[in-house]
Amino acid sequence: MVPPDTSDEAPDRSDENRELERPEIIPAHIQPEPESDLKRRIVENVKEIYDPEIPVNVYDLGLVFNIDVHEDNHVDVLMTLTAPNCPAAGILPGQVEDAVRMTEGVESVYLELTFDPPFTPDMMSEEAQLELGFM
Repeated sequence: MVPPDTSDEAPDRSDENRELERPEIIPAHIQPEPESDLKRRIVENVKEIYDPEIPVNVYDLGLVFNIDVHEDNHVDVLMTLTAPNCPAAGILPGQVEDAVRMTEGVESVYLELTFDPPFTPDMMSEEAQLELGFM
């Protein structure tokens, strides 16, 4: 674990090996409405990304666990895939990261991919479950 930064400089967010803080992990679409305009725009952009095998966007599919916008407009994203061996594993995280990065106002992005907890259909929004015949 890295000790807290006590300097006056902006925090270094370039460490690829750091882990994001993990509150109770639940899909982002179940969490309260985004509190900022920037976060709402990020969510809108992420909803444009679809799993190539499933006709539902990754946000409503429940693959995005957390989008954390910091005061300096750095964004941390915690997401999963439907399975560790998902054929889209090589493209979906990059597409999500790009969608966040391209949102006007975002300064930088750190995306972490996790498989804990593993994806289940219960993570999908009701709309996604209806679309896919789970309800």
